[in-house]
Amino acid sequence: MKRWTLNPEYATGESGRLFADLDTVFGLEGELITYSPISSVHKVWAGDRHYYVKRYTGNGKGLKQYLGRWRVQAEWENLLRFHAWGIPSVQVVAFGLERRSGRFVRGALVTEDLPATRDLADLAAHADLRLRKLDWVRHVSLQVARATRMMHDQGFTHNDLKWRNLLVDDQALANVYLIDCPAGSFWWGPMLRYRIIKDLACLDKLAKHHLSRARRLAFYKMYLGKARLDSEDRKQLRAILAFFEGRE
Repeated sequence: MKRWTLNPEYATGESGRLFADLDTVFGLEGELITYSPISSVHKVWAGDRHYYVKRYTGNGKGLKQYLGRWRVQAEWENLLRFHAWGIPSVQVVAFGLERRSGRFVRGALVTEDLPATRDLADLAAHADLRLRKLDWVRHVSLQVARATRMMHDQGFTHNDLKWRNLLVDDQALANVYLIDCPAGSFWWGPMLRYRIIKDLACLDKLAKHHLSRARRLAFYKMYLGKARLDSEDRKQLRAILAFFEGRE
C-alpha cells in the first residue's frame, strides 16, 4: 500500500512534476546532504528554489519495521503540528510512505528550503558575533522560549531540542525556525515533566558555553513567563542544570 500527499500549493509547475508521487521522489537525483543506514537527505532544485528530499528505506531493526508510528510519518506529522501551533518551521511540500504486508518499505518527506538561514550550533562553532549582541540574543531567546512553551503546553516534547535544530535567518533581528523533529511525541504525568527537563537541558547544553548565566536565566524566565522564580521553578532549574552531568 502506498500513500502520498502533495501540498496543493506545489502541485503545478516543476515542483508538481518532481514531487508527484513516491516513485518519482525516489528517482530524483540531487546533492547528497546526509546519509544514514535508514535514510538520506538530498538537496534538489525545482523551479526557482531548493527543496530537501528526505528518503527513508528503513524504520529501525526488528519489530520497528511493523509496530508503532513510522519515523518518517512522525517527522511530517510533527512539522505540521508546529505550523498548527503557530511555531515557525520549514514548509511541508509532500510526504508519504509505502507498506507491504504491514511492513514498512520506504517513505519520503519533501520540505522547502529556508534561504539565508543557519542553525545556532553552526553560529556557535564559528564564534558568530551575533551571539555577543544583547538585543539579538534576547530576540532569538524569546522566540525559542515561546515555541518551546507552546509545545510543552500541548503535552508535547521535541526530544532533540538542540541548537542544530534551530535555524535563524539573516535579518537584523532574526526569525527562528524549529526543524527536524522525528522523535517528538506527547507525554503526560512524570514522563512529561522528565521530557520537558530534557528539552530545556538540550537547549542549555551549548548555551552554557556561549551565553552568560544572566542570559540563560533570562531565557528560563521567558519560558516560564515569569519575572521571579518560585521554589518549584528553582527545583526544575536545578534538574535542568544537572541533567547531563557525567554524560558529557
